[in-house]
Amino acid sequence: MRQNILRSFVAAGAFVLSACSTIPNDKPAPKVAGASPVTAPCPQGLPADTRCYSGQDSAGAFYWIAIPANWNRVLVMHAHGGPELGAPSMARATEDLQRWAVTVKAGYAWAGSTYRRGGYGVTMAAEDTERLRALFVQAFGAPRRTLLHGQSYGAGVAAKAAELYATVDGRKGPYDGLLLTSGVVGGGTQAYDYRLDLRVVYQYVCKNHPLPSEPAYPLWQGLPRESTLTSAELLQRIDACTGVRKSPMDRTAQQRANLATLLDTIRIPERSLVGNMNWATFLFRDVVQERLDGGNPFGNIGVKYSGSRDDAALNAGVQRYPADPAAVSKLAADSNPTGRVNVPTLGLHAIDDPTAFVELESVYRDVRERAGTADLLVQTFSRESEHSYLSDAEYPTLFAALLEWIDNGRKPTPEGIAARCKDIEARFGGGCHFDPTYVPRPLAARVPPRQRP
Repeated sequence: MRQNILRSFVAAGAFVLSACSTIPNDKPAPKVAGASPVTAPCPQGLPADTRCYSGQDSAGAFYWIAIPANWNRVLVMHAHGGPELGAPSMARATEDLQRWAVTVKAGYAWAGSTYRRGGYGVTMAAEDTERLRALFVQAFGAPRRTLLHGQSYGAGVAAKAAELYATVDGRKGPYDGLLLTSGVVGGGTQAYDYRLDLRVVYQYVCKNHPLPSEPAYPLWQGLPRESTLTSAELLQRIDACTGVRKSPMDRTAQQRANLATLLDTIRIPERSLVGNMNWATFLFRDVVQERLDGGNPFGNIGVKYSGSRDDAALNAGVQRYPADPAAVSKLAADSNPTGRVNVPTLGLHAIDDPTAFVELESVYRDVRERAGTADLLVQTFSRESEHSYLSDAEYPTLFAALLEWIDNGRKPTPEGIAARCKDIEARFGGGCHFDPTYVPRPLAARVPPRQRP
């Protein structure tokens, strides 16, 4: 897993979740105010003749805009992953532009916002993405097409934005197509269940988060608001219990047994254990304490854990928590997709994604089917084991397929996309790893079902 996933837990900021209510689809675009984008030297990795602009929008979000010399008049709005904990910074926007520089190399303009505040808030981030799009149009004119690309958590943001700013009463929405990659697209009320499972199984096995000497607290809180625990200190605890920082040969027999119980029960790879424990600690605190007024949106009543040496003892011994209906409802209003998307949508997900389980794609397809919009959804899958970034060649492949669908009405197929990538690979590199035959299992095959309010 890439190091930036761990860096996001160094500090945690606080803000009030003001966007946890549903927003009607005829909501006008967020107002654009403040200074126009300022010309800035492009970050490393972009074509030499690219024009770059940076700034801070009227709500306080930082952003980058990059326009290549050979601009094809298509704008790609990028919704970043995370969510980042701590105050937003230009450094995050810079990192995203460099990571997705292939978009600019392929001839597309690129614009990405940090969002106005750190921490969780899907609807808020969708509003901030739309605000930047409006700023781009104000400064540079309307592009021929606008594609909305969301990565990881940002895929949930992009899906929400596509719903909020869809066509209403014949008035065309601002986005022509939607690309969701490595997406956390099941909504907050389902996507994070396994992290509560990780916390309760970890505490049953390791008994050091919290330590016996520390005040007890319900694990769904992540941490008490006043806790000063750092990610480095949490890593020390995880390593003491599992030896995760050591080579397998240097772990004690007990550490090997503890690690096996965690990985086999939660069904995650070793390399994602520390990152997921960070999310289940610091992100949970942010969601619960700063967004939901202390309410619990995460429950594990009815879960049957399996994969340990003694499942009966495990199920009898783990702590159990019922989710609070009001907290679940509030989190759902902010983050859960409705499927009311009326633009062509492509998805790409690594089959062995260690952070956002590929089975979330089956949840999203079900959502789109219930909304009657599944005919506008094509999902593709790759034989990769990454989450933060997939192959360079795969992104322009998907953009091109999406544009052909929008412009010419030719709906792509997974087989056709895989073939198209082979033609593009020589230019962009990175390989093509599409598996057109893969179909994800239901989420319940990976994350045990539970009672829900």
